[in-house]
Amino acid sequence: MKKLLLLAAFLPLMAVAQDKGMHFEHGSWAEIKAKAKAENKYIFVDCYTTWCGPCKYMSANIFPQEKVGDFMNEKYLNVKVQMDKTPKDGEDVKKWYADAEQIDKDYTIRAYPTFLVFAPDGQIVDRQVGGADADMFIERCAASLDPAKQYYPQLAKYKNGQKDTAFLRKLALLALDKYDQANAEAVAKEYISQQKDLYTPVNINFVAKFTQSSKDPGFDMFLHHADKVNKVLGAGKAEAKVMEIAAREEVYSKLRPQESAPDWASIEKTVKAKYPAIAEELMLKTKIQYFSYMKDADNAVANIVAYMKKYGHKADPQALNEYAWTIFEKCNDQKCIEEALEWSKRSFKDNEYPAFMDTYANLLYKAGKKAEALVWEEKAMNKAEGDEKKNYEATLEKMKKGEKYWN
Repeated sequence: MKKLLLLAAFLPLMAVAQDKGMHFEHGSWAEIKAKAKAENKYIFVDCYTTWCGPCKYMSANIFPQEKVGDFMNEKYLNVKVQMDKTPKDGEDVKKWYADAEQIDKDYTIRAYPTFLVFAPDGQIVDRQVGGADADMFIERCAASLDPAKQYYPQLAKYKNGQKDTAFLRKLALLALDKYDQANAEAVAKEYISQQKDLYTPVNINFVAKFTQSSKDPGFDMFLHHADKVNKVLGAGKAEAKVMEIAAREEVYSKLRPQESAPDWASIEKTVKAKYPAIAEELMLKTKIQYFSYMKDADNAVANIVAYMKKYGHKADPQALNEYAWTIFEKCNDQKCIEEALEWSKRSFKDNEYPAFMDTYANLLYKAGKKAEALVWEEKAMNKAEGDEKKNYEATLEKMKKGEKYWN
């Protein structure tokens, strides 16, 4: 009896705790829209999937917070809509299948979580993409209540004929931020077509955001006028953009790891014909990625060494660290390891990232320089936090014991 009494006393406390966060409606989409209209409240729709990490984070850590609940429950009717289907779905999820499909079709949900905002009359007014901390989430949701900051009314102005350049530029960037790719590209194309000089700093920065394929208007700028682009974006940025697009269109699209080996000769022939100035560098970089993915250590190492020999001066810190780590894991040739030590040390000369320092320490250890390795692994450990710190502690112990912990 005492246990039952204690439980009865505790239940109200549980209810209070659960009431602190956001309240989510459980009716049909039609019922929720009718309720919003009757109460003159906006509708907040959390479009999530069961596999989305940020979605789970928002549900577990942000939505239950009291300050989030205080704001959202006053201003919105809140709805959760599962966008994927699983065998474990309950009836409450299944009854939303048709509406979820229609929402996806109408508003092109391509990233999760996506939050849709509807006015009390049921018209879509805004969208947000991605998770946020509590304060940022509240700030974004407050902005979605402000007609001057809502996305869809701005898009409606465009579709109704507003086409001045200042408006087009602002709307294109807003559409990009809202993950509305189709409208972002369409508006950007109209803005670019109205510009007499695309090489102003403002326009170069704008064009860079909307150049994702060789068919985009800005591609020619990056390919044939790299000097002008680099003056604004920085050294090598134009070439990097061209290489990224060329790799995606001419190499990655031809690679099918699950099928037979790639026809490298045919791919290289096409790349050389279209992009002779960057063909060799492009082929080496893409082969590194392909053979690393395929766990073909010999070919991955061979291409890394060849790339670094000729283009190593272009490698950024991230690439330097990745290549050095691959050498640590896959190469037992001492000359190769010594070369990788130089790349690795270069990777953290400006910023001492613990992970990059750990790579350097591991290479030192594999090269037989145990005393130096211990010093650098301890430095990496002291700069690291959480699980990363624990991993470096474990590596340090293995080094002290003289263990061999690579293949």
